[in-house]
Amino acid sequence: MLGAGAALLLLAPAALAEEAVDWQLGMQQAATPVREHIDALHDELLVIITLITLFVLGLLIYVIFRFGAKRNPTPSQTTHNTLLELMWTTVPILILVVIAIPSFKLLYYNDRTQHADLTLKVTGHQWYWSYEYPDNKDVSFDSSMVDEKDLKPGQPRLLEVDNPVVVPVGAKVRVLVTGTDVIHSWFLPAAGVQEYAVIGRTNESWMEFDRPGTFYGECNQICGLNHPFMPIEIKAVAKADFDKWVANPKMKFAQNGQPLAVQVAVAAR
Repeated sequence: MLGAGAALLLLAPAALAEEAVDWQLGMQQAATPVREHIDALHDELLVIITLITLFVLGLLIYVIFRFGAKRNPTPSQTTHNTLLELMWTTVPILILVVIAIPSFKLLYYNDRTQHADLTLKVTGHQWYWSYEYPDNKDVSFDSSMVDEKDLKPGQPRLLEVDNPVVVPVGAKVRVLVTGTDVIHSWFLPAAGVQEYAVIGRTNESWMEFDRPGTFYGECNQICGLNHPFMPIEIKAVAKADFDKWVANPKMKFAQNGQPLAVQVAVAAR
């Protein structure tokens, strides 16, 4: 029964795989609350910058036609206008305050999670990722990109990994990111997470997937020769399937009809 139930774990139909596509307009669909907040702030800023752009464009057009050389053969000698100077100093300050308040709230919201259900430790190396689950029997494994010649049908080039991260849907996952050599960056667009992997330092973020699926990311900090070959693959699954995977992480599961070996080393204390 365990084997039959766990066989559902890493099923990742192509329809559930979320990644950037050719000629894509806009950002990937949000899959976590953090990413939803980021999208909301983005939309607010888009409205503000559009209004500013239209206002400045209107002023330019007005000045061009109203104060052109033909209409003003004798230029004005005015050098100061107290009201205008106060306005063009005060209004930008107020706009920045309006932008700063939600920005600081989002930074605080994204900084660390309270009452995490699970901890995922991420370590960046040249050029692969290591993952640990400190709350689950110290399960740990390395994750490297699958070479193009080894890809199975339906697997994306430069994004598929041999050992993907598995997390339960609806669980608050504390993400701790560190490094062992140069600076890397653990970037998962759909989750709204980007944390630098710095040697000697542990940075923190969090994610909580609201639906099952496969989500891809990459290292987006130039970290050396093989920088473009450090993809991230996250499989969000049901809590019951995650528990079965944690209980026996070396089990094999099916993905698009192909066997997928999850080679996991359980570290001994």
